[in-house]
Amino acid sequence: MAELYDKLFADVRFREGLTACLNCGTCTAICPAAEFYNYQPRKIVDILQTKDEEQIEALLKSDTIWYCGECMSCVTRCPRGNAPGLLIQALRSLSQELGYFTESEKGRQQLAIKRTIGKWILEYGYCVFPSEISPEMHPEQGPIWEWEHKNIEAVMHRLGANYKGTGPGILRKIPDEALDEIKKIFEVTGGIERFEKIEAFSKKKAEEMGMKLEDGIDNEYIKHIYTTNSGKHTKTHED
Repeated sequence: MAELYDKLFADVRFREGLTACLNCGTCTAICPAAEFYNYQPRKIVDILQTKDEEQIEALLKSDTIWYCGECMSCVTRCPRGNAPGLLIQALRSLSQELGYFTESEKGRQQLAIKRTIGKWILEYGYCVFPSEISPEMHPEQGPIWEWEHKNIEAVMHRLGANYKGTGPGILRKIPDEALDEIKKIFEVTGGIERFEKIEAFSKKKAEEMGMKLEDGIDNEYIKHIYTTNSGKHTKTHED
């Protein structure tokens, strides 16, 4: 019984993303992620065409499906009109739905994304909000960002932003009624339910790993998934 394949096929992105692949490898050749990561869209499409449940489950539990940047370069080059990027979206969605994302290093980072970008969208109406990008969690930003973070309102004023202000302007305060609409969209489309599942599966995984998972991002499990890197994701000169 092709249970996982059937679940994928029920996703409109899967049906639109895979028509008649001839395995030419053009998608891998054009893919920016394939240049750096151990990632080949052609192989993923090949696995999905076999409908092999074991291989599909392995994909859902792997780091592989989280390497794609969803740039859709593959769509512009495929001679048969396939969209491997849409297949990745369907795989990621099912991985989250079933909790398989917690089985891979990159997959576990879904919780960090949910508690940062997901939270900011609902709370501020923005995918990224400057005051939330703390220097402690983002040392790669360097000392300049540490200064800017401490003086964020003055910096934003000099840049011409209407930071947290009313009326028009960049980084303005989004009206409460607009935020309520965003939350409603998340509720109706299943976004809130998906967030809850990510939290529940992540909590279970944290317990399995013997780590504490509390609210926010200042806790053991979040810091672990945020900073851990096995070093096995990118290509080497031998690959």
